[in-house]
Amino acid sequence: MSASILKKYPSSLEAILNIRDEINSSGKDLRILISGGGTGGHVFPAIAIANQLRELFPKAEIQFVGAIGKIEMVKVPQAGYPIIGLPIRGLQRRLTLKNLSVPFRLLNSLIKAFRLVRKFKPQVAIGVGGYASFPTLYAAKKLSVKTVVQEQNSFAGVANKLLRGTADKYCVAYEGMEKFFPKEKIILTGNPVRSELATVTDSIQAAKKHFGLEEDQPVIFLTGGSLGAQSMNEAFVENHALLEANPSIQWLWQVGSLYEKRYEQSPTAKLSNVKMIAFVDRMDLAYHMADVMICRAGALTVSEICLLGKAAVLVPSPNVAEDHQTKNALALVEKEAAIIVKNKEAEKKMIQSALDIYKDKSRKSKLEKNALEMGKPQATQNIALEILKLIQAE
Repeated sequence: MSASILKKYPSSLEAILNIRDEINSSGKDLRILISGGGTGGHVFPAIAIANQLRELFPKAEIQFVGAIGKIEMVKVPQAGYPIIGLPIRGLQRRLTLKNLSVPFRLLNSLIKAFRLVRKFKPQVAIGVGGYASFPTLYAAKKLSVKTVVQEQNSFAGVANKLLRGTADKYCVAYEGMEKFFPKEKIILTGNPVRSELATVTDSIQAAKKHFGLEEDQPVIFLTGGSLGAQSMNEAFVENHALLEANPSIQWLWQVGSLYEKRYEQSPTAKLSNVKMIAFVDRMDLAYHMADVMICRAGALTVSEICLLGKAAVLVPSPNVAEDHQTKNALALVEKEAAIIVKNKEAEKKMIQSALDIYKDKSRKSKLEKNALEMGKPQATQNIALEILKLIQAE
């Protein structure tokens, strides 16, 4: 893709501040609609965007729209923003009577979205993917509201693909997205990530101490997410002998809240160089101290690895739509910025691959360097800039 299409902003702050001042001087009362969710990979970038806009415009009205029963209905209010839930639901992959209600839920959601947009009168509507994105942005566009799609993955999700060609701008994290969206509307911004990850002031030794680990020994951090990943946990315990044979290498094992009881009494959890934990309360410290990561390849995780320049073994989940985690991982592998291990091969290769990376300092350094080069620390600013441009042009 040409540079004229794939716009990059080495520093967008000055441009943002100039547009902010112009908008403020115009006397506009800003109203911004943000929709989507379903997973943390959608919700946390949405909150990061909202926080950036709130920082620039403290008096702006920011309204979220989510899907009833999904994670955003909890996380968004916790972040301090109001949210309205739509009854929308996706199709189940297996045959079930629940699928019969999907068209009616979609119609009901569209009606509610149109009513909301008419009442709220936003200057711009932002969709981050997930069930609620489609009806909200569809209604906004039909009512002549400027719209922005933010796609976190290297393979567009269903909601965002349905919005192909209708949005004013598509903020993406990967090259090659013209196969999903009009290339003249694509902006390569990167993915918003949790700002606290890049602003850790604790020492690596203090981070290890926080998790009860030895301060002078290396750490490999294994995480399948806050709920956990059974296949990765099973692969870990099946490599008990290999872990035991490398006593100088410590493991922080986030087993996940769903699997804590299953593994807490396992021989592997009792190894002196293994620290099993259900949930990591300070992900910033876990990233900070990790010499090597083993993790899934969700868009948010991949963006965080790149932002922090971490050597990683990526084990894509096989249970996601369109196999987009594999595509996310391959985007890094192609740049020699990560290693991929297929989920079905995790037991044989996952632990050994992480150990090999740690022991090969040259390879580890190369992965870290290439990952860091792929990071986009100003992604949230870049997206905010595109949003403000649309508001400015209104």
